[in-house]
Amino acid sequence: MSEINALHDELKSLIVETLVLEDVTAEDIETDMALFGDGLGLDSIDSLEIAMVLEERYGVTLEDDPETNREIFFSVASLAKFVLENRAA
Repeated sequence: MSEINALHDELKSLIVETLVLEDVTAEDIETDMALFGDGLGLDSIDSLEIAMVLEERYGVTLEDDPETNREIFFSVASLAKFVLENRAA
């Protein structure tokens, strides 16, 4: 399994665990599926919780830019790309 695929799986599990999603498993989350709105249905509070866990686990910090954050949080794939590009060495 490639590093990016392993990170996708890790992020899916992280989302389910962090948000205590009762009716969703990591396997239910598609890599390119929208995390908000009609996709997984997350909200802004969920994004804050995920952001804190990403900072704690990977050392990545999100800026206070709603447009950029919307792009970063669009899907597991976009989250993984952000983590790979910004994680602390």
